[in-house]
Amino acid sequence: MAQQSILAGKVAVVTGAGRGIGAAIAEALAEAGAQVACAARSGDEVEATAARINARGGIAFAHATDVTDADAVATLYAATVARGGGLDLLFVNAGVSLDQSPVESSDPQAFEETMRVNLFGAYHCARLAVPHMRARGGGRMVMTGSGMGHSSLHGHAAYSCSKAGLWMLVRILADELRADGIAVNELVPGPVRTAMTGVPQSSASVVNNPVEWLKQPQDVVPLAMFLATHPAPGPTGQSFSLMRRTF
Repeated sequence: MAQQSILAGKVAVVTGAGRGIGAAIAEALAEAGAQVACAARSGDEVEATAARINARGGIAFAHATDVTDADAVATLYAATVARGGGLDLLFVNAGVSLDQSPVESSDPQAFEETMRVNLFGAYHCARLAVPHMRARGGGRMVMTGSGMGHSSLHGHAAYSCSKAGLWMLVRILADELRADGIAVNELVPGPVRTAMTGVPQSSASVVNNPVEWLKQPQDVVPLAMFLATHPAPGPTGQSFSLMRRTF
């Protein structure tokens, strides 16, 4: 791993770090010198992410965490602070899309679980991170949002509603935490080849939206790094998008 110093001394938590965008961001933060706590429901996947980072000379550890469980999130932060001495960066990337049906025929349990992971999970992660970041004199929270949180898409009510709520949470947190030096922003990746989107690695276009840039997870990293490294006070309460279509 080619060590850089831009994030030397910083401690980061990345949820959804077992694969896709979360794993790519975790590896990039470590590449820039941060100590990274890799969190996800699947212990095996985050263990693999942390192992890749450590094998390349970075510093990371894995922590199986269900973000819908506030106690589990608190335990994650306690472990992170014990290892790294604090918390400076939070990337909330854990997310699901469990129902693509019209509201009338949707599965209420799938709808509720989508909201629990995408919105309540982000709420738990942000709420419990605040005192740790305040103790460090500031920090950066980056929430992975979606264009579907800004404009409607037929058949994706649960996911769209969860991401719309997340975008409002970002703005409220930004207002509440501005005086603490904690910036809170949304990163909208647009279509990315991941297991959640179900887009094959070899696919060259996005069904029903061929004008979009269909990205690899690593293509999201430069924007994520900008949000992690911008000097204070920097932007807060803003949505940064890699989509071509406007909201």
